[in-house]
Amino acid sequence: MPLNTAATSIREARDLLLGLRGEGDRARAEFEWPRISGRFNWAIDWFDAMARGNDSPALWLRDLEGVDHVFSFAQMADRSDRLATWLAAQGVGKGDAVMVVLGNQVELWDAMLAVMKLGAIVLPTAQALQSFDLELRVPRAGVTAVIANPEDEAKFGDISNIVTVTTGAAHGRWRAMADAQLLPAEPHEVVTDAGDPCLYYFTSGTTKDPKLVVHTHLSYPVGHLSTMYFIGVRPGDVHLNISSPGWGKHAWSSFFSPWLAGATVFSYAYDRFDASELLRTLEECQVTTLCGPPTVWRMMIKADLGERPSALREVVGAGEPLNPEVISAVERAWGLTIRDGYGQTETTCTVGNAPGEQVRPGSMGKPMPGVRLEIVDPDTGEESSTGEITLPLEPWPFNLTPGYLDGSPTAQADGRYHSGDLVTVSDDGYLTYVGRTDDVFKASDYKISPFELESVLIEHPAVMEAAIVPAPDPLRLAVPKAYIALAPGFEPTEETAVSILRHAKENLAPYLRVRRVEFAELPKTISGKVRRVVLRAREHDPAVEVNDFRYENYPELRG
Repeated sequence: MPLNTAATSIREARDLLLGLRGEGDRARAEFEWPRISGRFNWAIDWFDAMARGNDSPALWLRDLEGVDHVFSFAQMADRSDRLATWLAAQGVGKGDAVMVVLGNQVELWDAMLAVMKLGAIVLPTAQALQSFDLELRVPRAGVTAVIANPEDEAKFGDISNIVTVTTGAAHGRWRAMADAQLLPAEPHEVVTDAGDPCLYYFTSGTTKDPKLVVHTHLSYPVGHLSTMYFIGVRPGDVHLNISSPGWGKHAWSSFFSPWLAGATVFSYAYDRFDASELLRTLEECQVTTLCGPPTVWRMMIKADLGERPSALREVVGAGEPLNPEVISAVERAWGLTIRDGYGQTETTCTVGNAPGEQVRPGSMGKPMPGVRLEIVDPDTGEESSTGEITLPLEPWPFNLTPGYLDGSPTAQADGRYHSGDLVTVSDDGYLTYVGRTDDVFKASDYKISPFELESVLIEHPAVMEAAIVPAPDPLRLAVPKAYIALAPGFEPTEETAVSILRHAKENLAPYLRVRRVEFAELPKTISGKVRRVVLRAREHDPAVEVNDFRYENYPELRG
């Protein structure tokens, strides 16, 4: 099918990036975002234009029984056409917010495409959310329809005046989504402008109540050209992203980036994540590109990486910073370097170690093509080699949300978008993550970055995960305290604690020394990010019984 003007512009920009693997500086110099204005709908103008008559696999799903279900690009275009027609008949139209509460199943990708084709707005939502979460989110987002699996229907029991669609059998007020596939596949006309909203996302809420982010048909769908470049996914690849639906990272790597490249999105189902099973699946399914959060990489290392899966070419991490020792372990086993990337729900990938470029352990890389950053001192507002990542808003960044649904400003008084993330910048442009502006703390008048200490702690074999927070101290005002989630086979004993404290002493400068250790399950957001804010509050709650091991209680450590 001939490409339309918008699709041609996207393809030209995409092909430039695909041709500059290993030439990141040149890509940053030459890349320009596609020039698209007026009528535009990513699902129609890009996906359908690329998918019609295209029998290449677009989506490959392996179910719990190990049975594969493969759908071509042409099939996905037709399936989403049918669903869009059916949803319109249920009353869903342009501007309506549709909450999608589904797992990694074909109906999720059908719904994402179909809702966009109608000019409605997709609100991907995690299945782990409970009734009380949904009762708050539905009115905040102005949700008019919901698509869910039968097991999640009861969560909407007290929510009225919305269209309810189930992947199961129709009953009561619930309408059967499967009925859509009985209709003829009729293409849809574009009814949206490039700047119209197509996605809502609640942020992960690691430090406070989540914000409701708005994305247009450009900012995420086309903006993920930067993410595509970071991942290194290419036409014909089989791409696996370990991520739960409902979060921006899923759209980054299980939807927009692979389908911008013309690659296959692969996903497999599991009741409980098993690192050994993942390693077997990578080989069996000849996965070429893999994206996983640091927690998954650590679990694979603990499970024994074995030999490199034979088709695997690119391995990346995102969601939280990658620790250097994780990168080193994979390099030793597979000869592949995990490349770290950075972005937020409000953006696509803004910083990363690009394919083929030198990876500097501990650094999250350089700005992606098309991204202009300024690092500013949070106290002075001046540009600095150590400071907060900001995006200047003149001109408005292509891949940044236009704002929040509740009207909260994206820009601050200085005309920048403030990320809340602190970094240092080397003379040659590499950024290294320091921490959140609200996570960094002072101890004995020294600034402490939790990430720096956590990176050292997880090198200890007993430590699966660690979170550093300030604990009150009468002498130093605050001291670094480590909450530790233990690796399998280790017990929360005094002996283990002393071993961890000794390891920290031997590998950290004296002013960074971990002074307290407590074993606990780390509180996390539903998307899996550690909520240090909860642990910080716990340290100041007089009702909480402290059960930690303290450096000063062990004279043998001070020798």
